[in-house]
Amino acid sequence: MAKEKIKEEDKRALNKENFGKLLGIFRYLLPYKSKFIVGLIFLVIGSFLLLAFPLIAGKLIDVASGEGTWILNDIDTIAFSLIVILFLQGIISFFRVYLFAQVSENAMADVRHDLYNKLLYLPIPFFDKHRTGDLMSRMSADVTMLQTTFSTTLAEVIRQVVTLVVGTAVIFVNTPALSVFMLMTFPVLIIAAMVFGKKIRGLSRQSQDELAKSSTIVEETLQSILAVKSFTNEVFEKLRYQKSLKKVVTTALKAATYRAVFISFIIFALFGGMVAIMWYGALLLQRGEMTVGDLISFAFYTAFIGGSIAGIGDLFGQIQRAIGASERILEIQDESPETDPNAEVVLDEIKGDIQFEQVDFQYPSRKDLPVLKGLSLKVDAGKKVALVGKSGAGKSTIAHLLMRLYDGYGGEIKVDGQSIDSYDLSAFRKNIGIVPQEVILFGGSIRENISYGRPGASDEEIESAAKKAYALDFINSFPDGLDTLVGERGVKLSGGQRQRIAIARTILKDPAILILDEATSSLDAESEQQVQLALTELMKGRTTMIIAHRLATIKEVDQIYVIENGCIKESGAHSELIDNLKGTYHHLVNLQLVK
Repeated sequence: MAKEKIKEEDKRALNKENFGKLLGIFRYLLPYKSKFIVGLIFLVIGSFLLLAFPLIAGKLIDVASGEGTWILNDIDTIAFSLIVILFLQGIISFFRVYLFAQVSENAMADVRHDLYNKLLYLPIPFFDKHRTGDLMSRMSADVTMLQTTFSTTLAEVIRQVVTLVVGTAVIFVNTPALSVFMLMTFPVLIIAAMVFGKKIRGLSRQSQDELAKSSTIVEETLQSILAVKSFTNEVFEKLRYQKSLKKVVTTALKAATYRAVFISFIIFALFGGMVAIMWYGALLLQRGEMTVGDLISFAFYTAFIGGSIAGIGDLFGQIQRAIGASERILEIQDESPETDPNAEVVLDEIKGDIQFEQVDFQYPSRKDLPVLKGLSLKVDAGKKVALVGKSGAGKSTIAHLLMRLYDGYGGEIKVDGQSIDSYDLSAFRKNIGIVPQEVILFGGSIRENISYGRPGASDEEIESAAKKAYALDFINSFPDGLDTLVGERGVKLSGGQRQRIAIARTILKDPAILILDEATSSLDAESEQQVQLALTELMKGRTTMIIAHRLATIKEVDQIYVIENGCIKESGAHSELIDNLKGTYHHLVNLQLVK
């Protein structure tokens, strides 16, 4: 997977509305507010202790040189007090970091849990609109950004603000003349940083975009390597990538030039400013308007203040990105689930009578393209029907609507004489089993994949389901038997083996209604025969809806519906439809040479 990055455009303005979005995530910290508040207290105490260090260090020099007096006039006592400050600072920093880590780790684990839980209960149209990679990014990169914000960034912002405000106040009290002189050098640096910074950020963004384009070329080439070699386009791809890399280098060097000029200017301006401050400080020392200790304290505080000014800009940038991350997470949290995750599921007994009455439907993402147009069909309980027709005719859509994967259809769909919307969704789907064309298994063991049909099933029930699916023989041929790992998406098993595992899983579920969606279309003849035996076992006593292109597999069903342009064009048994020489079914059979 490509490395994830937070882009400059992911930043959000620091206004009341956007801070409200960040506060929406802040509620996850409330269960751990005690630790968070203690951590904040440690943070503030630690910041003040750190700011006391330059003041006491300066007094140490003054007492040693005899230029001033202080509460503590003994050099050893003052030095010891500095050691105590450093020791306390270390202890406080440890507890601050540890407490904030505890709060952020637990809070972000709660965010991830709630986000995952929310995703599980969102309807299929949501996933049609969002790419999987985008959703994964929200659970990983966005939550990680928030975790960094609450564990580090927020604490640093508070610490830097305290350092900036208190440090500036101290130097103005102790050395007002030098402080005013120092502030006069700031506008030049700030204006230069703003001008150069904007230009460098723009070029850096452009460089990242060009690099992303070049990476896309590599990804496309490797994914389509067979096509590249088939058309002998290695040279073409090499030149395409080379051209893209030249743009990357050109843009990166332009950005580097601006950075080099900016760094050179900053070095000159910064050290020039330091020379000016040292010169003016020397004049004040010569006049007796300040002590050496005051000058040393001033130098320390100036370093602290300069570091705070430099750091705050980046920290605010991180907060802006964190607001963007919270916005994307809350966008998911605000989505309406298709069912209440906390509702108690009461399983209704379903016989399996199915009826579609004048059903119209178009997918939410393609509202201008009707898929079903006044479609009506009926399936009696325990009967087997087949849906046949060209690709895009609406066969799979019928199955999707029956499973209530989509709402917003016209007409009525009934099961056992009741509208499917009147059933509890989870309970209703427990009565429906599906064996798809492309079976995707989970990356665990065969046992875990079969028991997914009914978690908690006994070993005897799992083995019985595997036997009925004609899968037990090949399972037992593996050294680890049911504990054999199938690999990611089941890649260690053949297509026929995956199909039979899926059938065993559905047998274990024991649904009243069964949907077979092109379950054998991608198998070789031998695998198809074995899978067909398993399907025959699976269909016994169940209402079965078979979606098929290979018509040889549906000759024995009770009723065949020929779907064309979202409507029922023909219906009847195989023997009836095949005799209609001008019918669509007869034409399809002839195309496949089925007799």
